[in-house]
Amino acid sequence: MNTTTQPPHTEQESWRVFQIMAEFVEGFEQLANVTPSVSMFGSARFAPEHPYYQLAEQIAYQLSEAGFSVISGGGPGIMEAVNKGAFAGPSQSIGVNITLPHEQHSNPYQNLSLNFKHFFIRKVMLVKYASAYVILPGGFGTLDELAEILTLVQTNKIEKIPIILVQSSFWQGLLDWFQESLLSHNTIAADDLNLITIVDKADEVTQTIFDFYENSDIKTGQNKLFNI
Repeated sequence: MNTTTQPPHTEQESWRVFQIMAEFVEGFEQLANVTPSVSMFGSARFAPEHPYYQLAEQIAYQLSEAGFSVISGGGPGIMEAVNKGAFAGPSQSIGVNITLPHEQHSNPYQNLSLNFKHFFIRKVMLVKYASAYVILPGGFGTLDELAEILTLVQTNKIEKIPIILVQSSFWQGLLDWFQESLLSHNTIAADDLNLITIVDKADEVTQTIFDFYENSDIKTGQNKLFNI
């Protein structure tokens, strides 16, 4: 009689796969009809009195007034400013939250609040349903999200849509490095630099998005991420 049983760690990994699937299904069901929308990114560390916080709030409010649902990571700092601005407008304010032991807490300015355990699922939700990406000053997490978005567009995994960096004084050094190091060593193409638009004022964000779609065959709606 064969009494071999599955190792406990294998059972745990199998259960984890089902948890991941459940998170994807929940996210897709909640966000599938949230269009058009704009995903906004930035640091969790800026306080409400900081100019970047206030700029993020203003941008989100204008996007909401223009008819865009606004999606953020749902936490403090820039994320809170984004949700606060959108919450004050007529369109949906959406938080795609992540469960962390001691760091992130959900902000109270969300019409729709989702919670995820896995960063990679959360990132899919921030990318998949957006008609544009707006990136304010941030740290490693913001850079990670920016790099992933650029990679997905560069490799044609998602359609080319506006990628807007806000605050040239913060981002220009990075863009110069792209030009002087990446491009000069042929690790990116010259056209890749055209994927990014940089602005300084809130109204330039909305105008950039409208200008893009007025001159594009792409309609605002969910992005075809990995053909999902």
